[in-house]
Amino acid sequence: MATVTAVKNKRSSRSTIALKLLMALSGLIFIGYVLAHMYGNLKAFSGQEAFDSYAEHLRTIGEPLLPYSGLLWIIRIVLLVALAVHVYAAYTLWARAGKARTTKYAVTKRVNSTWSSKTMRWGGTALLLFIVFHILHFTLRVVTPGSNSDSPYERLVGSFEIWWVSAIYLVAMAALAMHLRHGTWSAAQTLGLTNTASARRNANLLGYLLAVVIAGGYSLIPVFVLAGVIS
Repeated sequence: MATVTAVKNKRSSRSTIALKLLMALSGLIFIGYVLAHMYGNLKAFSGQEAFDSYAEHLRTIGEPLLPYSGLLWIIRIVLLVALAVHVYAAYTLWARAGKARTTKYAVTKRVNSTWSSKTMRWGGTALLLFIVFHILHFTLRVVTPGSNSDSPYERLVGSFEIWWVSAIYLVAMAALAMHLRHGTWSAAQTLGLTNTASARRNANLLGYLLAVVIAGGYSLIPVFVLAGVIS
């Protein structure tokens, strides 16, 4: 009986490690994407012609080897697969952690936990809902507050001129910052990159750097549209 239990525990441990690796690797895909996407969004500061030209260029990359928008669809499929893997791994680990807590404590001490780690699960859920909204908003154009122009620049400006649309995006960026901060640390730990004090410090600093640069970069657009700088 003890042997059977030990085998089950070993399998569960391996499965947990595999799920954490899947989360780390899919998370790295998203970090690369949001960095590239942020770079493109910042072209809004160069005006409508530059922004719309950039958006059109993305659709023509790879022609004639790829059809029009072919590369974009490849990227979207990769991201959807990565998202499905990330969400599945996250909620599976969440469910396992809940089952493992057989004893409830009146007081829970989390000496080393940060605000971003405490809100990781619910922040991740909020980001998932935001991703759905973002796809419906800018990609599929099902929800089109402000503008449904064929010009990506006009859609962006028209949307962010509405305060509550900008508010949704800014709140989402706050959630993204916390998710990136803790997610970067967790990924580094899962990949065995935090074995020394200096490595742990570097992973922590990288998490903060990515959080500030990425979430801050995205936040500039709605803020400057509301301020009338981008119009």
